[in-house]
Amino acid sequence: MASTTRKNTFYNMAYRLFSVLLPLATAPYLARTVGTDGVGLYSHAWSVSYIFCLIGMLGLNDYGVRAVARVRDDRERLDRTFSSLWQMQLLVAGLTLAAWFGYVFLFAGEEKEIAFHLTLMSVSCLVSFDWCLMGLDIFRPIALRNTFIKSAAAVCVFIFVKEKKDLWIYAFVWSLSTLLGNLSCLPGLRGKVRYRPVPFRESLAHLGPCAVLFISVMAVNIYRTMDKVMVSRMAGYVENGLYENAEKIIYCLSGFISAFGTVMMPKISHMQQKGETEAIRRQIDRSMDLVLAMVSAMAFGVAAVARPFSVLFYGPAFSGSGDLMIPLAFTLIMIGFANVIRTQWVLPQGRDHIFVKSVCAGAAVNLAANLLLIPRMRAMGAVVGTLLAEGTVPLVQFLILRRELPYGRFLGYVLKYALIGFAMLLAVRGLGALLPFGGWLALGLQVGAGILVFGGLTLLAWKLSGKPFPGRK
Repeated sequence: MASTTRKNTFYNMAYRLFSVLLPLATAPYLARTVGTDGVGLYSHAWSVSYIFCLIGMLGLNDYGVRAVARVRDDRERLDRTFSSLWQMQLLVAGLTLAAWFGYVFLFAGEEKEIAFHLTLMSVSCLVSFDWCLMGLDIFRPIALRNTFIKSAAAVCVFIFVKEKKDLWIYAFVWSLSTLLGNLSCLPGLRGKVRYRPVPFRESLAHLGPCAVLFISVMAVNIYRTMDKVMVSRMAGYVENGLYENAEKIIYCLSGFISAFGTVMMPKISHMQQKGETEAIRRQIDRSMDLVLAMVSAMAFGVAAVARPFSVLFYGPAFSGSGDLMIPLAFTLIMIGFANVIRTQWVLPQGRDHIFVKSVCAGAAVNLAANLLLIPRMRAMGAVVGTLLAEGTVPLVQFLILRRELPYGRFLGYVLKYALIGFAMLLAVRGLGALLPFGGWLALGLQVGAGILVFGGLTLLAWKLSGKPFPGRK
């Protein structure tokens, strides 16, 4: 099982990485082609489209994985569960697609053309089966096929997007790649599960539990996606362009966290079904140690090089993105902490209400902070709101679960890796100040030095602790 988990983690991280890395690879080209206002306009249209996609999936990406993982050893129950869930998905996604067309033709403003060419994102919700494949612990076809399709999409961007008026092509290419990626995963289900029509009341029975998780998903996106809409409306497309490109780097890195959690949730759900509570506790402790090491390296590393990186990567017009990226990077630590608790303790036990309470509290804090701070601080106000929101989520989890989990030990991990990360930050910035040249060579040397410092100190800390390295038994 350990070997399977490592393979699935690799494949899912590759999948998550390529889902965001290839659009990120085209970001410097797009930034120089359409400018800050063009990036902001696309970001606004995509954010609204993504919200409709979330509604279309109705929390199925979490609920479906758990439901399939629990019955995957019983083929008859598996087929019935899959069929009832897909029927529900077709109903909800179909209604959402109709609502999307209503938005595009009746309510969309300047972003109308871009929004129309993002329609295939909503269509793709009808045939999204990632939740089933992940519940079955099948990650390889998702990773490989999506990698190929996303790579082809990136090539199309460089070929066909030449000026600002081609922004609709950029939208259509990524929208089409999402649909093709979902369709490409269909062969992976062959022989593993089969659709059999079931009474619609069985499908409707999933609506309630899915809706509960959907509330939490939407709450999360109030402070991840709605931020961009609010910045656009309250501070303008230029500010949103700066925020979009800063947040894009953080979103890319958080994909590693999501990938790890997505792999672990079906495994832990299966263990929970068999009553292996103590083994789950040991797994959570190892996961927390490993994840906090990973996110601390990311957070302090980004903070160390954000300013020169943003200018080199996006161009001088996006120098402000570096200033936004520095505080935004530290949300990675909060996201990592909360993700381990959510995917390895809360959701496998079916205690969805804890997840809902924590993210709804975070969304409320974020919304209030955004309304107060964006008019005064512009994009930086959204960054502060995001920091407050991401900090609220693990805090609420702690208040509810403090007697069940060893939070003292977990916070010790946070302090340990924060100190190592701070030492790395000082070393990286010190090297940058000493180098007589700049550019990509200087940035590369700084990144290399950061890896050596953080990696060396972390290995030393693990050795001195006398415990096995995280991830090893």
